[in-house]
Amino acid sequence: MTPEYQIGALWMGGNLSFLEQLCLISFRDAGHHVKLYTYEEVGNIPDGIEIADANTIQPTESILRHAKTGSPAPQADKFRYQMLATEDRIIWADTDAYCVKPFETPNGHFYGWESKTHINNGVVGLPQDSDTLRELIDFTHVEYPIPDWFPEEEKAQLRAAHEAGEPVHVSEFSWGLWGPQALTHFLHKTGEVKYALPVHALYPFSFKERRLMLRRGIDLDQYIKPDTYSVHFYGRRMRKRIVEKEGGAPKRYSLIGKLLHQHGVNPEDAPIPYTPPPSADAPVKEYAPLVPSDRYGRGLLNLTDIADKYALDQGNTKHRFTELYHLLFLPYRNRAIQFAALGVSEAAAGEELPAIRMWLEYFTKAQISGIDVADHSGFTDDRFQFSQVDLDDRSAVAEMAAAQPAPDIVLDDATHASHHQQIAFVEMFARLKPGGMYLIEDLRWQPSNLERDDWPKTADLFQGYLERGAFAHPDPDMAEALNALRADISGCFLHQAHYQKKNRDQVLVVHKR
Repeated sequence: MTPEYQIGALWMGGNLSFLEQLCLISFRDAGHHVKLYTYEEVGNIPDGIEIADANTIQPTESILRHAKTGSPAPQADKFRYQMLATEDRIIWADTDAYCVKPFETPNGHFYGWESKTHINNGVVGLPQDSDTLRELIDFTHVEYPIPDWFPEEEKAQLRAAHEAGEPVHVSEFSWGLWGPQALTHFLHKTGEVKYALPVHALYPFSFKERRLMLRRGIDLDQYIKPDTYSVHFYGRRMRKRIVEKEGGAPKRYSLIGKLLHQHGVNPEDAPIPYTPPPSADAPVKEYAPLVPSDRYGRGLLNLTDIADKYALDQGNTKHRFTELYHLLFLPYRNRAIQFAALGVSEAAAGEELPAIRMWLEYFTKAQISGIDVADHSGFTDDRFQFSQVDLDDRSAVAEMAAAQPAPDIVLDDATHASHHQQIAFVEMFARLKPGGMYLIEDLRWQPSNLERDDWPKTADLFQGYLERGAFAHPDPDMAEALNALRADISGCFLHQAHYQKKNRDQVLVVHKR
């Protein structure tokens, strides 16, 4: 028996691909008369599909598109409601809706829940005397709306924008304003929501589950029930997935692959049009690399410039740590902070300390605390104090930390031995001021004469913390001490050498709450 209702659809996207062909053919093969509305000539339309002029429903000189995505969804939303009001005994179906069995309704209402909270309009039938249909047509005639269902605060903002002569256009709203949002609201308002079909009737696969339709071996009985009428393919995302991950066509024994075979649709005859994103490896004009002097004197005084002046390996000459440090430290530069430098120099005792000179010059008002295993007490400056400590002795480190003014920033550039880094962190992070930063540099190199095999690398220790939310350490006392600090850690990250993901972790930054 021929189904009583014809199917109406709209296409505004160039030629049809095999995915749209499959959906239109599925309705045709189920016995429905299918009417495809278009505003221009469209290729690849299957046999047996009536081609209709969309201007007879809704004349338009330009297509209304969603500002963020470029999708013509707002135009299609408005069109479907006008079509339902104009055509007799017709049900709208998106061109990514596959017909499982003929659509039947005793009263003209045909729509379904997509989730517990909203009804989708991908398939929608409403009788011409429906109060919901009247509300939808009235609502979609206003291109600068103030939706009734928005919170009062948002409605007040929209009214203020109207009064200021800068109303918000429908294309600027969140996705689905004229679609699922409006349909769900007005169905509730009119009470016609009582006719809505259950989720599995029209949307058996959720948006998050859409990729299952491209996999083999899925138990379809979990999704498609005896009273399932349609399957929604989520066309824009599905087309992109098929091209980028499936080689342009679904696997033969996936759900969509089986349906293509069942209806005799060959993907090669109507491939999905696709414009790949610009390649990061695309040919570009060759430019000579900049040398440090090309940047000197530009903008604000830069920490890297100072590091280069003192020939420090933290600058451009080797590690480039100062690029990150300048980004993090600039707000502190002219503030009276406490800066603790663990490891002040590789110079012999009594010699000049260029790294400390760099920090004194960069932090114009800071008090600098220098801490090292070697004696550098001969270096003097009104804003510098020095402490010598044995980093192997945790109690000595704790005593030193307690004697220091509470720091705003701690930078560990000391021995680079993992156990020294971790002992210092446990004792000094606790002393750090709220909102302070703790940094450890040179994570990828540890001196063989100092490194202990029974302690983890500091980079591995913190990667584990980021993955598990807890520190794992073979020393029970250290494990206890590290995990006791977790509640005070606002966040942390590890930066790779020379800022390239392929390289090993090189700098740790931990922010205190």
